[in-house]
Amino acid sequence: MTTGTSAPFTAADYQARMERAARSAADAGLAGVLVAPGPDLVWLTGYHVPADTERLTLLVLAAGQRPTLVVPTLEAPDAAKAAGADAMTLRDWTDGKNPYDIAAPLLEKSGRFGVSDNAWAMHLLGLQKTLPDTSYVSLTEALPMLRAVKDAAELERLAAAGAAADATYEEIKKVPFAGRKEIDLSRELADLLRRFGHEQVDFTLVCSGPNAANPHHAPGDRVVRDGDMIVLDFGGLKDGYGSDTSRTVHVGEPTAEEREVHDIVRAAQTAACDAVRPGIACQDVDRVAREVITDAGYGEYFIHRTGHGIGVTTHEPPYMIEGERQELVPGMCFSVEPGIYLPGRFGVRIEDIVTVTGEDGGGGKRLNATSRDLAIVG
Repeated sequence: MTTGTSAPFTAADYQARMERAARSAADAGLAGVLVAPGPDLVWLTGYHVPADTERLTLLVLAAGQRPTLVVPTLEAPDAAKAAGADAMTLRDWTDGKNPYDIAAPLLEKSGRFGVSDNAWAMHLLGLQKTLPDTSYVSLTEALPMLRAVKDAAELERLAAAGAAADATYEEIKKVPFAGRKEIDLSRELADLLRRFGHEQVDFTLVCSGPNAANPHHAPGDRVVRDGDMIVLDFGGLKDGYGSDTSRTVHVGEPTAEEREVHDIVRAAQTAACDAVRPGIACQDVDRVAREVITDAGYGEYFIHRTGHGIGVTTHEPPYMIEGERQELVPGMCFSVEPGIYLPGRFGVRIEDIVTVTGEDGGGGKRLNATSRDLAIVG
């Protein structure tokens, strides 16, 4: 069983994104944007580079200049098939040539450029050697909001990914947990995500018993036992957009303390989701969740940020953390995932993806709808 797929983005969609990126760069005082293979390139052009390679592939965007993608000649046919190809010029280079000589004429000679975070240092140094008066800053620092605000089509994909993750959770609750290894349950989660339409699985954490006190515990050979609290955290990409959800389940009846801690985390998560609305700062979402947990006496055991953005990657700006003063605006999507982790004993986390809605439509909308109660599994 799979869920439906969304209509593909068009060349016009990618053209609008590239134009917006160029305008945003100019507004930030940058000469342009340089985009290497990775999620930014996929979002801007629809082009997935066939393989990770040392050969230079670089999208150059600047206000008043047609977008140009510099590509190795042997990969130019694939680039020409990208959904956004009609909105840009392809300029290829052959082995034995200096690719920076091809890219350099597209750049302002003394400009400061925003560069996608995963660009190779080798390529930046090559550009800087060819154009020694240029300088560079990461896109996360220079344009953190570039991909943060989603349009209606992107929100549709994120909602579908969330629904697929929800279906995965409902199915995994039906399987036996006790007597099985974490890694086997992790693989079952991955299979379910694919069954419900994910083309890419990024993580399927199964953190049982004392391992649940480690927020990013890698599933291993520990055998799940009766009495275990289990944090499930899983997600990936469906139609190119991310899912990420966490629920905490228990094998058999929980103790009074385990129920109390779960209730505190659920209250913190509810309060933070209810606080979401346009105009408040990202850090305010973190503060609301943290206050509930701190007031209950567990503040020192909430050891990570309350949330992160999500889109064409499962983790991206903005971040719900103290010090992040970026205001929420309609179309932002991010996780709300407070937790309590008691070392050597157990942990609890509850996570939903939330999107900020317009002033007239309320504050925020959850893209996950499964029960946040402590589920009892066998």
